[in-house]
Amino acid sequence: MSIQKIDQQKLVNEYAAVRSFTEKVVKPLNPEDFIIQSMEDASPPKWHLAHTTWFFERFLLKGYLADYNEFNIQFDYLFNSYYETAGPFHPRIERGLITRPSVEEVFGYRKHVDHYIKELLTSGRMDDQGEEIKSLIEIGLNHEQQHQELLLTDIKYNLSRNPLLPAYQTREKKETEREPEPVTYIEIEGGLIETGNNGESFCFDNEKPVHKVWLNSYRLASRPVTNAEYCAFIDDGGYSKPQYWLSDGWSTVCKNKWEAPLYWFKRKEGWCTFTLAGEQRLHPNEPVCHVSFYEADAFARWSGKRLPTEEEWEYACCTQNIEGNLADTGRFHPQTAQRTDEPFLQIFGDVWEWTKSPYVSYPGNKPYEGTLGEYNAKFMCNQMVLRGGSCATPSSHIRPTYRNFFQPEKRWQFSGFRLAEDIPQ
Repeated sequence: MSIQKIDQQKLVNEYAAVRSFTEKVVKPLNPEDFIIQSMEDASPPKWHLAHTTWFFERFLLKGYLADYNEFNIQFDYLFNSYYETAGPFHPRIERGLITRPSVEEVFGYRKHVDHYIKELLTSGRMDDQGEEIKSLIEIGLNHEQQHQELLLTDIKYNLSRNPLLPAYQTREKKETEREPEPVTYIEIEGGLIETGNNGESFCFDNEKPVHKVWLNSYRLASRPVTNAEYCAFIDDGGYSKPQYWLSDGWSTVCKNKWEAPLYWFKRKEGWCTFTLAGEQRLHPNEPVCHVSFYEADAFARWSGKRLPTEEEWEYACCTQNIEGNLADTGRFHPQTAQRTDEPFLQIFGDVWEWTKSPYVSYPGNKPYEGTLGEYNAKFMCNQMVLRGGSCATPSSHIRPTYRNFFQPEKRWQFSGFRLAEDIPQ
């Protein structure tokens, strides 16, 4: 077997693993759960299953496999998300109205496309256009993993609108609640630093290129803000004191009558929250979750701190050995960092952490070519950057340079924050 053939088989295996995991995510659902859309942001699970399939069909099969036969030509309209240059698409707010095709047909669509993708990856086209195809497969798989996370966040929101508060999946074992480490503020020496991804391993187009940024010295909290700490903000009337809020944030609080993070509610015994395991007592020591940028910023002002910039957040990851030795993976440039022995805790894989940085392109950034250029670049307006990854983020997405982004009022994602402070010059 040739080296090229081994590479092709590796792609086939990676493709199959990601696609099968998506179907594992939806396995606990009832048939009715696949259709519901309880708000514009939360798409039905059936749509996620079909859209991720459309992505491979549209960008690979229709471009590289001459004998490809479409499963249903109407799906190109139904399951395009927002790609204007790919043609018209069904309105986002009406995805929950698509009762047909059935869930069974959508799974058939996935099987159909998977068959042809395997055919493409084992075909002679890989000899001439293998690098192009491999690059698109890689983007498609990372795109599907993003939707695996969105599936969980959307399923949670959809189920939360049911007054019975049903569980997506019950917890097999209740973990012992641990006391959080006392928060400390770790000093990071500033200067002219490098940030961004050098592209030696997979990253999205919005993470590149590596570029220089000046940072003043600062301190970053050793861990995220906890539920107990956020309760102190609530108890002090944080949601009723406009002096802590940005103008748009205060308008949002008043309009929506916010009094606590999303999914929080009070019982006689105190605060409870809705989780993927159903109703649970609020654990005071867990990172606060499902807060908007506005809430994170207001808490920071109330506490006399601030949110970090995304460059400060990323650079802090360069100062120590986190999750093994990420500094040696080619994802960033540790030679500009001053190492610290103090650990940052829960910086990956608990909650996405809001930063104070608006989502804009890096200097010299080049979006993907063609229709895929709409993947990230056109959203660089009126959104804020989050870093770190959450409990729902696939592990292969966990990297210091990953840039997530949402409008400042959104809070149905697993979003929290940690604080920063200036060092007097």
